[in-house]
Amino acid sequence: MTTTVKTEIPDQLWQQAQSMVERGWVANMDELISESIRRYLESHLEEMNERFIREDVDWGLHGQD
Repeated sequence: MTTTVKTEIPDQLWQQAQSMVERGWVANMDELISESIRRYLESHLEEMNERFIREDVDWGLHGQD
């Protein structure tokens, strides 16, 4: 299952991405974008989990919604 996303990307970033596809670093632009999103999410997962835990603890201690 996949979802189609429409977005705007700065020209310089798009050109760099196209260059990676043309040089064979990735099979196509879809693969590059999917892999980039996956890596971004993985690299921020610990930070997001820590933030959620802190919010839960703060709520538990102070009972604020």
